[in-house]
Amino acid sequence: MIQIIAGLKGSGKTKRLIDMTNQAAREGRHDVIFLDDDKRYMYDIDHKARFIDVSEYHVHTPEMFLGFLSGMLSQNFDVGEIFIDAFLKLCRTDLKESKDLFDAMEELSTKHSVNFILSVSMDPAELPDFVRQYQI
Repeated sequence: MIQIIAGLKGSGKTKRLIDMTNQAAREGRHDVIFLDDDKRYMYDIDHKARFIDVSEYHVHTPEMFLGFLSGMLSQNFDVGEIFIDAFLKLCRTDLKESKDLFDAMEELSTKHSVNFILSVSMDPAELPDFVRQYQI
């Protein structure tokens, strides 16, 4: 399953994502990963969750981002949720042009029983039709 927290800058997306991450980590049903584009929230994330600064791994295209996700899932079969802050910055794409990426992430989600929860800096009213179904 994919879920999207959309909103303009300063609307509380990251705070909500951090709270959801920490709750999932405390529940401890499976491994939890938090992806970000830098280390600024590293100490806000519960130590039971794996914090990853994606900028350290030279991810420059949506295809590389998908490969990065696939690599994480191939290494750890216990991952249940991946929280992704600054999604558009991490995969370096325009949301309107990312239908193939979402289709591939949906396939990964189903195949590996993992949930992707994304924060997207965009007015929710401007979300493309193919991603509206994911908005929470």
